[in-house]
Amino acid sequence: MYPVINNADTSRLEAARSNRVVYTEAMSTTNTPADAGMTSQAVSTTELPLPNKRQGKVRDIYDVPTDEGTKLLIVATDRISAFDVILPNPIPGKGVLLTTLSARWFDYLRNTDTIGDHVLSLDPEDVPGLDAQQREQLRGRMMLCRPARVVPIECVARGYLAGSGWAEYQKSGTVCGIELPSGLQLSDKLPEVIFTPATKATEGHDENISFEVACDLVGTELMQRLRDLTISIYSDASDYARERGLILADTKFEFGMALDKDGNPTDELMIIDEVLTPDSSRYWPADDYEPGREQASFDKQYVRNYLQELVDKGEWDKTPPGPSLPEHIITNTLARYSEAIDRLS
Repeated sequence: MYPVINNADTSRLEAARSNRVVYTEAMSTTNTPADAGMTSQAVSTTELPLPNKRQGKVRDIYDVPTDEGTKLLIVATDRISAFDVILPNPIPGKGVLLTTLSARWFDYLRNTDTIGDHVLSLDPEDVPGLDAQQREQLRGRMMLCRPARVVPIECVARGYLAGSGWAEYQKSGTVCGIELPSGLQLSDKLPEVIFTPATKATEGHDENISFEVACDLVGTELMQRLRDLTISIYSDASDYARERGLILADTKFEFGMALDKDGNPTDELMIIDEVLTPDSSRYWPADDYEPGREQASFDKQYVRNYLQELVDKGEWDKTPPGPSLPEHIITNTLARYSEAIDRLS
């Protein structure tokens, strides 16, 4: 059974939706004339007294030394990226929404015994080395996690023809080298779910690769296992979402090998990072689904579409720095993320 959002989750979600999430001065914010008012409460970055800070496109990650070995603190900020470029203004409360949904999907997978995960706690009180104010800053947007050696492959499952898959199909009739039937339309449901791995880029764009290339990179046995897990998780989640009026068109997962207390990789495979959020998945409303066109979206495709208009006008070339988002794009994006969580609840 899918876990129920508890009262604490509900309070944090409502605060995020109404831009009433309170953050202290230790959190850096972005505030420009174009987005003043909307982003004054948004968390763009964090500065915590913990070692080895590194930043992804959305998350800030710290090492957390403990008697049992080093753990990881993963903080979901309100940054948003598109076309692998971090945009200058954030989406207020987005990190809380992403963490809430991701945590619930981790619970779901845990209950089905599909695969273990890296999450140890969502409670800031379990993070040593912070004061009360700093813990409050993290509430609702953090995960204390087991460390892992990340498998450097994005594991993507596609059930529908969209995004970069549609662009490739128009040119060659394939998606990541997988031959598909002729005559498919944009947003068509595929005859069967396909697995399309990609390289994980530390900078620039991730690159779609064939299954054979992925096997060369990390080993055939591991890739076969990752392919089977990815398709299985996607299929279960897709069924769950469809029962609640959402189409899960595609999604991507990350996996890693758990580390022991000395920092050495073990044989334990875990699912890591985020799971089935609007940042890593493409959700469509089932009641508005119609092949042959772009679909209304509950993910950041709404942001991509706005940015693509700028690209088509010659106003941006998909390289840093990205353009600022107008207030209506920020507001509507947060509303779409919120509705996805509501429907999945």
